[in-house]
Amino acid sequence: MYDEARFLPAGDRALVVEFGNEISPEVNARIRAMTAALEAEPIAGVVEVVPTYRSLLVHFDPLQVAPEVLEERLAELCRNLGELKLPEPTVTVVPVCYGGEFGPDLPFVCQHTGLAAEEVIRIHTGTDYLIYMLGFTPGFPYLGGMDERIATPRLKTPRTKIPAGSVGIAGKQTGIYPIDSPGGWQLIGRTPLKLYDPFREPPVLLTAGNYVRFKAVTKEEYDAIATEVAAGTYRVEVVPKREGREG
Repeated sequence: MYDEARFLPAGDRALVVEFGNEISPEVNARIRAMTAALEAEPIAGVVEVVPTYRSLLVHFDPLQVAPEVLEERLAELCRNLGELKLPEPTVTVVPVCYGGEFGPDLPFVCQHTGLAAEEVIRIHTGTDYLIYMLGFTPGFPYLGGMDERIATPRLKTPRTKIPAGSVGIAGKQTGIYPIDSPGGWQLIGRTPLKLYDPFREPPVLLTAGNYVRFKAVTKEEYDAIATEVAAGTYRVEVVPKREGREG
């Protein structure tokens, strides 16, 4: 983690605020604090902020704020991040039906790791995963903290279409496909939740800086939840973060 943030131009309408050169919870905490600071004290001309693994991308309107002025304002915010009181992170509980038609690659994960399916599921559901960033497709969460015992390489040939809600593993990462899309992750299960819904406010279910906890459900439970989700009556479980469940 850098002692002081670095500011890098990204074209003529964006500025990168870089906090470190590694992926870590400490760097992410500063990104989360900076995002919250900009939400609490908006800077005129800032159009959007996009958290990433190591930095915050700040989009701005150059007709409203000059880049040098923006950098000066951002640097001031960075110096005062320690005084900002952040809300406690939350954990979104994501029900997942593992294996079978929803997790066609679970047998390969078992073969690669030497673990039984029940053990892979136990390990996968035993961690609260930090949401480092959203990207690739709308609402796709890049989650940190997966146990290396279930790390599995990507598919050699990506699939052309992966169903929305599919939960996968790629290397040391795990994630959820919010919409039907191509992809090369090993699919181990599926959630009936909609991570992205353009008709919902907000359209994206998860937020960078918070956490995800996977919960194993049966096919019958999956179907029941899917029915409630379709009817708009399902209440997503969001709980306070508790210590001891990080990967």
